[in-house]
Amino acid sequence: MKKLPLFAIKTALVTTLVGAIAYFGVESRYLEASSHREAPMIANDPLADNTDLYAFRSPDNPNTVTIIANYIGLEYPQGGPNYASFGEDIRYEIHIKTNPLSFGDDLVYRFTFKKVNEDPTTFFNIRLGKQNLKTTYTVERRFGNNGAWQTVYQNGIVPPPNIGPRSIDNPVLGLGKSYQQLMQEAIVTAGTGEKIFCGPVDDPFFVDLGGIFDLGQTRQDGGARDGVGCTNVHAIALQIPIQLVQKDLKPISQAKNILDGDYIIGVWASASRPKVTVLSEDGSKPTTSGEWVQVSRLGMPLTNEAVIPIGQKDKWNARTPYAGEQEFEQYFTNPELGLYMDDRLFGGAVPALSKLRIQTAAKTVLGAVDFGNSKDGLWVIKGHPATAGTALDDAVFGNYLLRKGQPRSVDILPAFYTGVPNIAPYQLATGKTPGNPLTAGKPFINNFMPTWSLIPNDLRTGDMLRLNLAVPPTPRNDPKFSSQGLIAAAVLGLTDTAYNKTNALQLIPNMDGFPNGRRLEDDVTRIELQAVSGAVLAAVGLWYDDWNIGNSPLTPKLLNVLTYTTGVEKNDKAFTNSFPYMAAPHSGFGACGGIAAGTTFPANNSAFMNDPSVNTSKMGFSSPAAMIKVGQNPFQTETTLQYNVAEKSHVSILLFDLNGKLVKTIENQDKAKGIYQATVNGSDLTAGTYFARILMDGQPMQTVKLTKMNQ
Repeated sequence: MKKLPLFAIKTALVTTLVGAIAYFGVESRYLEASSHREAPMIANDPLADNTDLYAFRSPDNPNTVTIIANYIGLEYPQGGPNYASFGEDIRYEIHIKTNPLSFGDDLVYRFTFKKVNEDPTTFFNIRLGKQNLKTTYTVERRFGNNGAWQTVYQNGIVPPPNIGPRSIDNPVLGLGKSYQQLMQEAIVTAGTGEKIFCGPVDDPFFVDLGGIFDLGQTRQDGGARDGVGCTNVHAIALQIPIQLVQKDLKPISQAKNILDGDYIIGVWASASRPKVTVLSEDGSKPTTSGEWVQVSRLGMPLTNEAVIPIGQKDKWNARTPYAGEQEFEQYFTNPELGLYMDDRLFGGAVPALSKLRIQTAAKTVLGAVDFGNSKDGLWVIKGHPATAGTALDDAVFGNYLLRKGQPRSVDILPAFYTGVPNIAPYQLATGKTPGNPLTAGKPFINNFMPTWSLIPNDLRTGDMLRLNLAVPPTPRNDPKFSSQGLIAAAVLGLTDTAYNKTNALQLIPNMDGFPNGRRLEDDVTRIELQAVSGAVLAAVGLWYDDWNIGNSPLTPKLLNVLTYTTGVEKNDKAFTNSFPYMAAPHSGFGACGGIAAGTTFPANNSAFMNDPSVNTSKMGFSSPAAMIKVGQNPFQTETTLQYNVAEKSHVSILLFDLNGKLVKTIENQDKAKGIYQATVNGSDLTAGTYFARILMDGQPMQTVKLTKMNQ
């Protein structure tokens, strides 16, 4: 990053140059969700793999901040006999930066784990009240980059895996306690004031992994599936008094306002292993030695797995946010996903993203602005007199934010690396001169937290999850609480009469949402996709292409973005109202412990169901709930679909073209059990390949291919 004058940096800090931009995700080939198996090397080391990081002001205890670092993704609850657990030769660390003028971390918590076999005579994990892999932990903390380590808590108990009722609840055969009781007993409060929990939990993330990995083809037609539903992770959760992480040790009651820049923190998590591991020929435990090496890292979710190319992912995991990350900036300033949100490029390649079209001609009084990949974006106004006093002023951050041919250097890049200044243009368009995003608007975020090197006047940047603790938490029962986080706050600030009548600072619900920290409820995948499509650019006044000065900014294109969904919008288990807030882990004996015998085979696997060599009755599968048989195919003018319905339900038959675009609805009504016919009229169809999909109560059952021939 280019050096800035020290006076400019100090001025920026004094005036709390902060703000927020939601962010996005792309990998070299696929958009990936969360941080499960995000890099080649760490995919082979799941015990050290960061999956997610959360940081939010505690809703039931607002004098504290809750930080949750999750590890070991995609744990199946039935994964015995050796269930997943924290590793013994791993240092799990939560890093907190509280002072932008310091170098490195200001506070670090280190967790190390030990295992004891209470009953080596059994292959069961739990039997007769004993565990064959009972896990305990020690917590240490260090203030400053070179401070001494202080023991915070010893012999903390990690609850066992939620195996099943005989192992957990049974007073004779098992532990004789409910799993909820085991979790509550595992919550401890250290003498230094922190509340701590370490143990298995339901994975709090939610996303349609199957759709996302299929080249970003999210499924909004009712076919979406929570790809991490029914899986567990191992969580390290801390609840810390805000006074302990405020840079001057001030309590939250002394915050000057709800965007006080003195209460911003940066958070990241890591896992490290000893450099040398030696395997034994007799099967005994490997020995380790040498320096500790960082093997996994996580700040903003999706950075490594969804931004950094696969060839550099392992390098990213080995870095810290203080090592200088300029070599990675190109992947933020021209995000690959932008290619699929631009019809001039590959916009038609992923039909599910058709609602998300980046601004290519955002109309402003300074001229049209194109944010398509490799275009100039706001570079076109570099040096313009209107930038004076704004974040785009060359005397402040203009040389960093304005880059020729790198259009997303003004929103995606700072969201990951610094936070964004709370001066124009990074304020809501409420109160701005229409068409001029550089005028002052309504503040709605402040999380500017740079990292500093030892070189004088050299502003450094690094990936962290940044949170302004001065922002009060939005009550979870507030009718305006939204999983869309800061996007929802921006919408309220622009459209709700309670907030859009003034550009004065007000507490808007969800100002405490992602990317101002990250709450468990925040739908980060949707927020990121909306952001890469330009939602935050629009929020600050760079409206979509179909807007004209003087008209309402709520144009069809903006509404398309705001109503976009991936099809999965909440976790598969409800969060709790108190620390550690996450739900208990799924049980291997419960509904998530595998597919029940005799379960109907998912009939939307048409390649399987239509294969005459497969005898489903011998495999224990019952007949599908709905199934299509095609009449004449290929056809010229029309063909008939015969379909059966196993039980009363709402039936839809939809026709899609080869690009996944919905062409017509063939059937859409309630049907009783029975056999029916539907006609596909092809007179208005061009010759080509189509797909007919049958859904029952919104759930896809089967898709068949149809070929329309020239008449």
